[in-house]
Amino acid sequence: MKLYYAAGACSLSPHIVAQEAGIALELEKVDTKAKRTASGADYWAINPKGYVPALVLDNGELLTEGPAIVQYLADQKPESGLAPANGTAARYRLQEMLGYINSELHKTYTPLFKPETPDAVREERKEYLRKRYALIEQHLAKHDWLVGDRFSVADAYLFTVTNWSRHVALDLSEFPALLAFQKRVGERPKVQAAMEAEGLLKAA
Repeated sequence: MKLYYAAGACSLSPHIVAQEAGIALELEKVDTKAKRTASGADYWAINPKGYVPALVLDNGELLTEGPAIVQYLADQKPESGLAPANGTAARYRLQEMLGYINSELHKTYTPLFKPETPDAVREERKEYLRKRYALIEQHLAKHDWLVGDRFSVADAYLFTVTNWSRHVALDLSEFPALLAFQKRVGERPKVQAAMEAEGLLKAA
């Protein structure tokens, strides 16, 4: 399988999941502004949506959207425990959390990366994020992980998105459980391997 990614973007989430599951992926970096891949290909021709991640399956089909990709990868190695079994209540809780991160956190960060976003909108979006993080903080104050009692694809997604806070000057110091979670996930060897491969960490 081949993962099209941009360093530190939401594509880091499936990259982490693949590492955790022991799935070898071919990686190709995408210039998301120029819409060209590292090999010079037109990314629009590969993924008409124009953004990452995109996963080319072994049968040649293209799968897009991070929440779908991470579940697909987890299901390739169910023994990894990265996603509860399909049809279980826990699986729907996982999808509930992936949906929340996708719609309430991920997309709220988008205008904060755009220099043309007015300051008033920027501050409103930051306040919105803090309100949404407050709910996650309540959960993480009592649990190490978002779903069940072990690391899952939802944790990989939250970690990836929350890492963006430092790039947009979003102060999360009021959320100690969230910050402890970020540290806990960031110390996982497979997470570090994915980040190192994307040039986000210096090789030891």
